Amino acid sequence: MRASLFITCFNDTLSPETGRATVDLLERLGHEVEFREAQTCCGQMHLNSGYRDEARDLARRFVKVFHDAEVIVTPSASCAGMVRESYPLLLGSDAGDVPGRVFELTELLYDRLGVSDTGASFAERVCYHPTCHSLRNLGLGDRPEQLLRTVHGLELLPLEDADQCCGFGGTFAVKNADVSAAMLADKLDRIEESGAQVVTAVDNSCLMHIQGGLRRRRSSVRAMHIAEILAR
Repeated sequence: MRASLFITCFNDTLSPETGRATVDLLERLGHEVEFREAQTCCGQMHLNSGYRDEARDLARRFVKVFHDAEVIVTPSASCAGMVRESYPLLLGSDAGDVPGRVFELTELLYDRLGVSDTGASFAERVCYHPTCHSLRNLGLGDRPEQLLRTVHGLELLPLEDADQCCGFGGTFAVKNADVSAAMLADKLDRIEESGAQVVTAVDNSCLMHIQGGLRRRRSSVRAMHIAEILAR
């Protein structure tokens, strides 16, 4: 399989190590990965903030850039959900079949490639936070957790109230700071109570929010994208 990596603007700017881990993992599994330099933002931030025309322009660009890609993989359930759910609404038939070729990383591994064990090794206690887009938009279910359970040395611990939002929500955390902070505090309590050394998820945006809260608490728990664990 030849996969086109959609790194997302968030990962490209703030978490490039996640993109590198995604490439390392897929290549280790025997697949070719390409990177199309013309890619930019998927437009999710614009659409969520009410800038529909700007989001539509970015959607058109995405479709143009990836129009002939065999498979498009992204280490972001949030952006995958944007392309799959919102592009047909924004572009209609102009979206073509591109949205259907976009996969979140663990979804690609588990559903398309039939991979349940990536051969990874990570000897730490880990809890998994199912982000809102992964849980509610893409319906990833327990795919990420199934992959984590096969990682050698990893102890996957249950996270109480796992399905509750961390409070990030993109611009929601800025426009509704007090509510966001309260939601984050609840999530951090559950993470620390789990006994995990690492909290992981399929979205770095949520992990950034969580990691910031953990640092302000001077917690020893670290946040790490699932791609970085599966690529170890």
